[in-house]
Amino acid sequence: MKGIIALEDGTVFEGESFGAEGVSVGEVVFNTSLAGYQEVLTDPSYSSQIVTMTNPLIGNYGINDSDVESHQIFVSGLIVKEACNYPSNFTSTKSLSDYLKENNIVAIEDIDTRALTRHIRIAGAMKGVIYAGNDQVSYDALVEKARSWTGLVGVDLVKNVGCKEAYVWNDSPFSSRKTESRFSVVAYDFGIKHNVLRIFESLGCRVTVVPGHTSAQEVLSYDPDGIFLSNGPGDPAAVNYAIENIRALIGKKPIFGICLGHQLLALALGAKTYKLKFGHRGANHPVRNLETGTIAITAQNHGFCVDMESLKSIGIKANHINLNDMTCEGLIDTKRNLLSVQYHPEASPGPHDSGYIFEQYISMLEKNSVRNHAVYSGAR
Repeated sequence: MKGIIALEDGTVFEGESFGAEGVSVGEVVFNTSLAGYQEVLTDPSYSSQIVTMTNPLIGNYGINDSDVESHQIFVSGLIVKEACNYPSNFTSTKSLSDYLKENNIVAIEDIDTRALTRHIRIAGAMKGVIYAGNDQVSYDALVEKARSWTGLVGVDLVKNVGCKEAYVWNDSPFSSRKTESRFSVVAYDFGIKHNVLRIFESLGCRVTVVPGHTSAQEVLSYDPDGIFLSNGPGDPAAVNYAIENIRALIGKKPIFGICLGHQLLALALGAKTYKLKFGHRGANHPVRNLETGTIAITAQNHGFCVDMESLKSIGIKANHINLNDMTCEGLIDTKRNLLSVQYHPEASPGPHDSGYIFEQYISMLEKNSVRNHAVYSGAR
């Protein structure tokens, strides 16, 4: 089957289908990771996005049962230069093509991904349509379909990706360092990745995952040692209920946020967010820790960002910065036990340079526990 990519500005690319037949709309973006396509496909943060992989060969190690980050594929489509039909890996259970067809995901190969990526970098991420089939279709009709899509700005995508009921995470077979539970953490599911939960479990945390709309009062009823704000898709400013709940939780328990969770925390504090021209997606983004001066290569996936000037105006310290475009990559408030980063310290896929952030949060929980114990003992 032939495959077509039509962008809202009238640009059209034509290739061949290697996924399901059909048509899908989404924001066309690019990811610079060399590997990790299965994790990308199943990351809820990619909801409503058509992902272009810049690595020219995708699918060479196939698909396995453990490299998933959620219960389903969330991308709206996949674009590659060349898809490997004959994967070679002892863990592989099927090809990428078969996986996409089974999950009804439109995917196209034989696209000049270098030209598409360059176009996005210059013009910015834009609305698009991905089509696969043998029917005669009008380019103009596809372009118009892309233009008529609502887009991501002002749209709440969290309600479509998170869990519907609270549950306790238990994935012991996958824990690399299984320990006794020392702390209880309530994790807001705005589109949470499995590896985040595995890391918390391996560090001795019992994690209760709750839907993104859960009230602050209900979260506090679990009497957690800490609260985690997960990654997720879309425009953070559109998730008003989460912002209000987080605002009510600030100062009550130590809070740690990642990606969308970081943005929501900043908004709850009174800062502002804005849409990036083409976003940060990949596993090779350099970030400087402004407190230590160290530089980490990080995994990222976001199209919105916290405004640095708005953080300054409310007296909040940005403690990480992206060295590619000098945008905000994290904040800290030790008085109120707040910590968040824009990038993905859990990697999966990606480098593990920034995994220490989880341990920094565990240290925050430990200090807060000691402080509370001292206050309680003094009261008695």
